[in-house]
Amino acid sequence: MKNLSLSNQSYRYLENSFKEWLDVQGYAPSTVYNLPNHIREFLYHLEKKEINQIKQLNHEHIKSYYKHLQERSNQRRGGGLSNGHLNKHIQALRKFIEYLRKVGRLDIPPVQLHNETTSHRLVYLTEQEINELFKATYQPIEDRKYISLAVHEAIQIRDRAMLAVFYGCGLRRTEGVSLDVGDINFDRSVLHVRKGKNHKERLVPISNTNRKHLTEYIYDHRPCLINQRKSEALFISYQGKRMQGQSLFIRLKKLQYDTEDIDLIEKEIGLHTLRHSIATHFLSAGMPLENISQFLGHTSLESTQIYTHILSDAETIREQPFANVSGYETGNLHEDEWL
Repeated sequence: MKNLSLSNQSYRYLENSFKEWLDVQGYAPSTVYNLPNHIREFLYHLEKKEINQIKQLNHEHIKSYYKHLQERSNQRRGGGLSNGHLNKHIQALRKFIEYLRKVGRLDIPPVQLHNETTSHRLVYLTEQEINELFKATYQPIEDRKYISLAVHEAIQIRDRAMLAVFYGCGLRRTEGVSLDVGDINFDRSVLHVRKGKNHKERLVPISNTNRKHLTEYIYDHRPCLINQRKSEALFISYQGKRMQGQSLFIRLKKLQYDTEDIDLIEKEIGLHTLRHSIATHFLSAGMPLENISQFLGHTSLESTQIYTHILSDAETIREQPFANVSGYETGNLHEDEWL
């Protein structure tokens, strides 16, 4: 429902202000992106009920809206909304009411809704879905009014480099954001993570496929984005500055929607989902858990064992040779390549 359009100017302001508030409060990029989209649907519902001022809002309106959610169909898949999706709406409503109470100083009671029962499962993408994300980076430019063809191509290959880093190298969000160009050693085909979790450094191998994406971006297209600024950052924004996690997350979400793959679009994904995916694919390909742990930079094997419970599922998702996605021939990897 992200394409809904609000006609009420004050509601449009509230949505944007709510998003800014979440960002200032330090919420995760996925939360800052998703919760305002859910609130837009809520505000749209209020408009349809001719409730045009937020000060008119009361608890009965919230209960009525939630009943509407429980009854409305899933527009992409058919059927009703899943319990997990309903819980996302409950979370958004709770935070929005908290925002109104603290910032708007409105005397609105907290949301009295109970979370629906769900089974918590690790979200990962299939190898085919990873391929769909890569394919989305090759889509032709639709509007050249505000962007040149050269810049458009630079952004596309930057998106492929992003996938190469967060999926192909399995980096955490903050690790990828902190990367500098000098952290890529093309001669040795390794990526130096200098700012890992708990200040732990590590070297991550780069496959031939991912090295190709990174080489093309750094040497052929990154200069187009620098705009005569001096920056060592690997990921450069259109303004020539280091990209932050939120910007990279938005690029990933755009690729997700550009795939037009209904199953993929339905998934709640972020940069960390790419890390989960490469670990799952390695495990599915038969790589020892110890090697996966070293690759991910886990301090203990226990952290890596979260992937073992989905091994049976992962075995069923392989729709093509593993090396075609990541570029790694897992059977030929030696232990010293993972140090």
